[in-house]
Amino acid sequence: MFISNENVEALESRLGSPIVCSWEFEIAQGEYDMVTSSMRDGRAHDVTMFIRNQTETGLIAVIRKPFFPAGAFRAPSGAAHRGETLEDGAIREAHEETGLEIELLRYVVRIRANFTCGYRKPIEWTTHILEARQLNGELDPIDTEEIAEARWATIEELQGPIRAELLETGWDLLRYRVALTDLTVGALGVES
Repeated sequence: MFISNENVEALESRLGSPIVCSWEFEIAQGEYDMVTSSMRDGRAHDVTMFIRNQTETGLIAVIRKPFFPAGAFRAPSGAAHRGETLEDGAIREAHEETGLEIELLRYVVRIRANFTCGYRKPIEWTTHILEARQLNGELDPIDTEEIAEARWATIEELQGPIRAELLETGWDLLRYRVALTDLTVGALGVES
């Protein structure tokens, strides 16, 4: 993985020490193949942003990928590029996926995931979850090939109908996203 310990330590120094978890998730072969195809150039991480609305802090920005069902949304995420810090990657990805300029507030959670798929070699993956707030811009994805839609969601929606829609897909990686959302909402103490 090209994210160095120094990069992670700098993020912790600036945004605080996160909750650290180790999870094991069994994923289907197609999802395993999707993860391995995203690992080009040594990538083995994502940075996920829980972005609060500028004026209504109980609202969180969510995105929907083109292949997701209509009601299936999740927090925006992506990868830092080689040579880019996690902070710079998070800010860039947030802008590409939501159209928003953000300020990073807190390093909330780091999940060391082990994605397994039967007999195949486990994938070691790290998810870095950051709390952020909208500085400028309107929800309007820049990367429309990657993102079909972005909108604001309440915590009740995230924990209710959006959660149910993600689980209903039966996709293991969306089950992972539900689990990390559940953990993050609890860690943030987010109220509507």
